[in-house]
Amino acid sequence: MKTSIATVSVPGNLREKLEAIAAAGFSGVEIFEQDFIADEGSPREVGRMIRDHGLEITLFQPFRDFEGLPGAFRAKAFDRAQRKFDLMQELGTDLVLFCSSVHPESLGGIDRAAADFAELGEIAAARGIRVGYEALAWGRHVNDHRDAWEVVRRADHPNIGLIVDSFHTLARDIDPDTIRRIPGDRIFFVQLADAPKIEMDLLYWSRHFRNMPGEGDLDVTGFTRAVMAAGYNGPISLEIFNDQFRGGSPKGVARDGYRSLISLMDDVRRAEPDCVVDMPPFPPRGDVQGVEFIEFASRGEEARTLETLLQGLGFARVGRHVSKVLTLWQQGDIRILINEEQGDLAASTFAARGTSIYDIGLSVTSASDTTARAKALGGEPFSQALSPGQIEIPAIRGLGGSVLHFLDDTQALSEVWSAEFEPVETSGPTTGLTRIDHIAQTMTYDEMLSWSLFYTSLFDMEKAGMFDVTDPDGLVRSQALQAGDGAFRITLNGAESHRTFAGSFLAETFGAPVQHVAFATDDIFATADALAALGFASLPMPANYHADLESRFDLPEEQLAAMRHHNILYDRDENGEFFQLYSRPFAGGMFFEILERRDGYSGYGAPNAPFRIAAQKRLLRGKGVPRR
Repeated sequence: MKTSIATVSVPGNLREKLEAIAAAGFSGVEIFEQDFIADEGSPREVGRMIRDHGLEITLFQPFRDFEGLPGAFRAKAFDRAQRKFDLMQELGTDLVLFCSSVHPESLGGIDRAAADFAELGEIAAARGIRVGYEALAWGRHVNDHRDAWEVVRRADHPNIGLIVDSFHTLARDIDPDTIRRIPGDRIFFVQLADAPKIEMDLLYWSRHFRNMPGEGDLDVTGFTRAVMAAGYNGPISLEIFNDQFRGGSPKGVARDGYRSLISLMDDVRRAEPDCVVDMPPFPPRGDVQGVEFIEFASRGEEARTLETLLQGLGFARVGRHVSKVLTLWQQGDIRILINEEQGDLAASTFAARGTSIYDIGLSVTSASDTTARAKALGGEPFSQALSPGQIEIPAIRGLGGSVLHFLDDTQALSEVWSAEFEPVETSGPTTGLTRIDHIAQTMTYDEMLSWSLFYTSLFDMEKAGMFDVTDPDGLVRSQALQAGDGAFRITLNGAESHRTFAGSFLAETFGAPVQHVAFATDDIFATADALAALGFASLPMPANYHADLESRFDLPEEQLAAMRHHNILYDRDENGEFFQLYSRPFAGGMFFEILERRDGYSGYGAPNAPFRIAAQKRLLRGKGVPRR
């Protein structure tokens, strides 16, 4: 399968784009005319440069406003076409995209357009060039791929074919299955883009909000299934216009594009087994059974402070690593590691960021399959020298240079805790914490789509809608991802300003990836009593918050009094109730959350977020966050 991407999809100049596209693993590239014109190389030099990167020029585009023009306009259009054919021959490509006309002088009529393309086909054939006709969603007369196909069908020329674009079809709510009725050999090229569902002008929506397949709300998978079922066997290409991507890293955007395309085509071949998708096989999305551990990098007094906090939460130190300065703390199914080892990733992480979570261990169905899929999607494997007695656990790099380790039921991985750790005889009161409910990762807003794609392409996870969280000093975008049964939940929080609580955490910790971890309990009031007995200091909430709760919800007075006393927050949806309380900030703005879900509540207490953030910021010292 030839994978391709339009140069317009990637930021940078043409040379930076090509380097990034080749490094990401694409086999071809669409040359967007503006990128070519802006380069200083001649057509032959540009063509040679592209091939020197190991890339094929799959398409030259766009040619605008060709069909249905009268008189002198028509003559000029044919003259322009021949000049572009000359250019294409020097570049070394044989396929050009003609998009449906938006020219104010263009005339309607399928037969008129077909006649123009039939005549153009003769000229193109003499040059060995093929012309693909695409229906723009905002085309003056042709804005539906079915009409564009009728123009191509009536033109009846072997050098004139159809180009279909998922955005132009899906943005107009056209049934993509209508493509199944088009002969696959008459489809010359396929372009793919996703987009969030937004009610706005089609042209503006297209030019500013397209994103990679899997990052938006359009049925790009259904569209691609229809194309492949029609018998198409040419390149699969991305054409993305996105303001956010234009300011990003060329290599990062190209990498995400390749990941999205490979993941999409894997979905298509599983859903349409009769279609031919020529790509190496790799495992399906993995199932995540839960969080096996979280690991802190820490040292000295900061590590002792973290240990005190864990003790106040009811955790017990239950193990000491056989060969590393690494301790294991546990309560219920929650395992927390504190790594003070010198000379490994934990040491370099602490040196750069202070006390922070740098490693997350996930329980998966198959660690080897999950790692293989990650590699196929362009993930970066991680390994470091093993210490004596240490078991090698498959791992990849995650957000901000952090690590994701994968553990399964194979004997070696299931016995890692007994094999690597010597038991430590400790005892103390627990507080009823049972498991990790979710992990919250903080990043810049520009990174959110990338990491949402990372998780949803690697694991079998569903996305919730993105929403804005109000901070006294700005907005934070948030999106939740969840494995089907809720065994693994993660929230992605995108900071647009360093003045927000999330943004100040990124600044203080130089990009630490995890800002908070939420622990579940089956009885938050019993847990709150146990925490108070251990001296745990919860995040203080103002009396105004609970007074407002009393006015909005019919809560028992005794329960409301306990919520005031323990600083417990509350939310309710159509399914059930939600209770949460927080630790005070530590280590540059990290914090823990304790929560209880009742009767199927599936959210994260979003209405409480502004009040929680305001309370946290009241504890800030000046504009910084207390380190401990």
